[in-house]
Amino acid sequence: MEGLKGRTLVIPTDYRTPYRPSVQRVGGGNTTPYPSRRPALPHHTELIGTIAAGLTVAFILGALAWRLRLPLIVGYLAAGIMVGPFTPGYVADQGVATQLAEIGVILLMFGVGLHFSIGDLLSVRRLALPGAIGQVLFATLLGVALSRLWGWGLAEGIVLGLALSVASTVVLLRALNGSNELETPQGRVAVGWLVVEDLITVLALVLLPALAGFVGTSQATSATGWELAWDVTVTLAKVGAFIVLMLVAGTRAVPWVLARVATTGSRELFILAVLAISLGVSFIAAELFDVSFALGAFLAGLVVNASPLSHRAGEEALPLREAFSVLFFVSVGMLIDPQILWERAAELGGVLAIVLVAKAAVAIALVRALGGDLSIGLTVAAGLSQVGEFSFILVEGAFALGIFPDTGRDLVLGAALVSITLNPLLFALARRVRGRVTTQAAVPARPVPLGADH
Repeated sequence: MEGLKGRTLVIPTDYRTPYRPSVQRVGGGNTTPYPSRRPALPHHTELIGTIAAGLTVAFILGALAWRLRLPLIVGYLAAGIMVGPFTPGYVADQGVATQLAEIGVILLMFGVGLHFSIGDLLSVRRLALPGAIGQVLFATLLGVALSRLWGWGLAEGIVLGLALSVASTVVLLRALNGSNELETPQGRVAVGWLVVEDLITVLALVLLPALAGFVGTSQATSATGWELAWDVTVTLAKVGAFIVLMLVAGTRAVPWVLARVATTGSRELFILAVLAISLGVSFIAAELFDVSFALGAFLAGLVVNASPLSHRAGEEALPLREAFSVLFFVSVGMLIDPQILWERAAELGGVLAIVLVAKAAVAIALVRALGGDLSIGLTVAAGLSQVGEFSFILVEGAFALGIFPDTGRDLVLGAALVSITLNPLLFALARRVRGRVTTQAAVPARPVPLGADH
């Protein structure tokens, strides 16, 4: 110990740095390493920390929300705010949380595809295809009009409208599963509507650089009309090629693979096969065909649905699907600055009016105009009156290109917090109104007394 007299032990303050103590002379001087009998091992990674903190805080606040008879989603979003960068204490890694949430979206959309069939999807095209296109156009126009009141430009208004027109996959599917409406006519229409919105989002992401070039931002180069048309054509061709590949080759290859794996009698191999199909197909769709992870996972579920083992595949993927969907809501909460709720209450109120009121009214009107009954319109209106993951992708892409302000991103995230929180209540209201309408329709007409004048 004689060699350590006059020295002070220095310990790294960054918790992410492996512990490697050193000694330093008092008053400065050279630093010499402290002798260690074994190399220091890192006991913390961002991945483990994010999963542990996210799930633990989500469990605590989710249980509290259940105790207070609030939607569990409220607890999950609050957990994200607590582990996010806008509140004191531990801050989880946002990049890791976003990737974990993406896995949740993939597994959830894969499960939806398992309960869907090609016939179900085609049967709702009369309502879902024109309805989704009409709603997106109307919400985009409202976003442009609202942004003009704030003094924004045309490009900012288009991005705002598109972001508000797109609903969250996870929120809609959790609501439909919770009310046992996923396999009902109104549930099929809502999911088909969502698939069309996903395709529109893919096109919107392709058009963002062209829009940035049109308004002349420094982050993008201008594009001619021919270049824009070529980009759209190539994107549509890739999406079409992927859909044909999955429906023609996938419906033959995937069921055959599952059947061969099932003959081994190994539950582990079967679970691995299901995860490999869902995640692998989604990755290939994004990397080779520029299709979103959600759409790729949905089509993967469709082809697995052609297998007699589809029910078993859904059961095996259920635990992971639920856990990662919780992480999705935590990741959304991490993006939200709670101060936006009162600092920009007026602007946020205008955005919420589009999401909660205008979108719902337009959805009901479009469903009725296209020949659907009121129960379908109410379910679609409630399910799509929120914003989620695709909205964040659009906003982040536009922000990176310089065609969307930081304020707009905060407003979209604030609208996501409020609309996702209120969505279970909107579903409950829709079910109550639908029940009353059904009851009134079932009451027989009062009989006319004999001898009455006609």
